[in-house]
Amino acid sequence: MGEGLKVKTMQDFMAEGTQPEILFWVGSAGSYDDRAKKISRAFVKILNKANVDFAVLGSEESCTGDVAKRAGNEFLFQMQAMMNIEVLNGYEIQRIVTCDPHSFNTLKNEYPSLGGKYEVVHHTQYINELIENGRLSLEGKAYQGKRITFHDPCYLGRANKVYDAPRAVLQQTNAELVEMKRHKKTALCCGAGGAQMFKEPEKGDMDINVLRTKDALETNPNIIATGCPYCNTMMTDGIKAHEKEDKVSVLDVAELIANSI
Repeated sequence: MGEGLKVKTMQDFMAEGTQPEILFWVGSAGSYDDRAKKISRAFVKILNKANVDFAVLGSEESCTGDVAKRAGNEFLFQMQAMMNIEVLNGYEIQRIVTCDPHSFNTLKNEYPSLGGKYEVVHHTQYINELIENGRLSLEGKAYQGKRITFHDPCYLGRANKVYDAPRAVLQQTNAELVEMKRHKKTALCCGAGGAQMFKEPEKGDMDINVLRTKDALETNPNIIATGCPYCNTMMTDGIKAHEKEDKVSVLDVAELIANSI
C-alpha cells in the first residue's frame, strides 16, 4: 500500500504459523479505485498506530459478489462467494473488518448460509472499539471548530442498524457534529446502491446523489463524512454538481481519524 505502511498477508502469517487479530477485507473499491485507496491507506495507518496485528488476503481476495447479486445474477454471486469462503475457511478466519458496507452486509448476512460464518465488523465500529479500549488516542485537534455532517450508508445504517459507532468516532475529532434532516433510519441513499453505481440514471430519473448532497449542504458543513467508498464518490460528485467543491470536502471517517492521530 506504500507510504511506509506495514501490511502483511495471510500467507505471511501462515508461513509464521500465527493468526492475526483481524483480517482487513479491502474490497473492490478500496483495492482499485484511486480515491477509495486513500481510505484503505488511512485505515491501515490507524491499525499500525494502534499496533493491531492484522492481515489482508492480497491477490487471494476477490469481489464478494455483492454487485452481481443486487443486479440479479445469483449464479455469479454464489460462484464468487464460494470461492472466497473456500479461501477464508482455509485460513480459519474468525474476524473480518472492512471499510465497505456492501462487503460488510454481504459477508455478515449472506455468506453464512453458504458456509462462511465470521464475525464481521465495519471499520467505524472497529475504530470505536480501539478508542474505547485505550489502544488508539487522538492527539491532534485538526478539526476543532469545523462543522461535520455524517451521511449514513444504506448497507450500514438501515440494513444493519449501525448508527452510533461512526458518530461516536467523529465526536473524538472535537468537531461540531450536525445532523441532516434525513438521517439514521430516515437517511436517503447516495444513489449508488443496488448496483446503480455502475450505470447512468435512466431517462426521467433524478440524480439521487445531487438530492442527497443538497440535504448535507443544508447543514452548512465544512466536511461531509462518509463510511463507504461508494457514498464518498457519489457525495463528491454531488458537491461538484452544486459547485461547492472549493468550500466543502468529503472525507471518510477513517481519513478524519488518521488525520487526527
